[in-house]
Amino acid sequence: MSSYGTFAQYYDKLTKNVCYRERAGRLQLLIEKWQNPDMPEQILLDLACGTGTLTEEFAKLGWDVIGIDSSAEMLSEALDKKYDSGLPVQYLQQDMRKLDLYGTVAVTVCTLDSLNHLPSAEALRQVLSRVNLFSEAGALFLFDLNTEYKHRKVLADNAFVYELSDAVCIWQNTLDDTAPEYPVTIRLDFFEQLGDDKYRRSSEEFTERIWQPETVKALLSETGFTLLEVLDGDRFSVPDAQSQRLLYIARAAGGQQMQREDIKA
Repeated sequence: MSSYGTFAQYYDKLTKNVCYRERAGRLQLLIEKWQNPDMPEQILLDLACGTGTLTEEFAKLGWDVIGIDSSAEMLSEALDKKYDSGLPVQYLQQDMRKLDLYGTVAVTVCTLDSLNHLPSAEALRQVLSRVNLFSEAGALFLFDLNTEYKHRKVLADNAFVYELSDAVCIWQNTLDDTAPEYPVTIRLDFFEQLGDDKYRRSSEEFTERIWQPETVKALLSETGFTLLEVLDGDRFSVPDAQSQRLLYIARAAGGQQMQREDIKA
């Protein structure tokens, strides 16, 4: 998986259209809807936390938050924010497929299609299994995924230009229109202005894949989760054929519970 070096530097500027406070608030309402009121732990894990913007919003809502990302560059941006805000957030650099915590959490969130970046369905299974292992029995996992519609109709083979305050980003997509994953290779070229009409170019490339709903549901069941609800991940309403992102809400059996069931078996 990519380290997202240059991308991390410009990530916040490229996602200014995302209202993280509103997104955290909507996710919080879903947590309150489905959470067991007797949950002993009140720790929230932000998986693939990136630059920590959403992580801090959950901290402001009163959660003890752990943010995990594989990219040192992304976490560097997150730590800069923590220094400025003073919020009690703990950050760890880990590959989500090898998630390793000292204890269990009450809620895990993984947003903005981070799981689409995984290289295979087996990698997705590994992530789900590790999240369940470090979840309290009955804990919630809320995650979103880009849809086939978004890959084939929105991203596809399109290109986008973003004019930032100190750089220009050329965003180019290449669709492999092959079922069921419909992978899109995304290439980002950044032209950083140095002055006197001179620019420094740097590039990032990564691939997103589609995990079809039936695959996701099967993997959730296989790894100890009960699916509670699926929503449009942008509108937080009933999804339709043009939904670009699906939000899954699932309940974990929990690592300790799974171990007890294994012993009984």
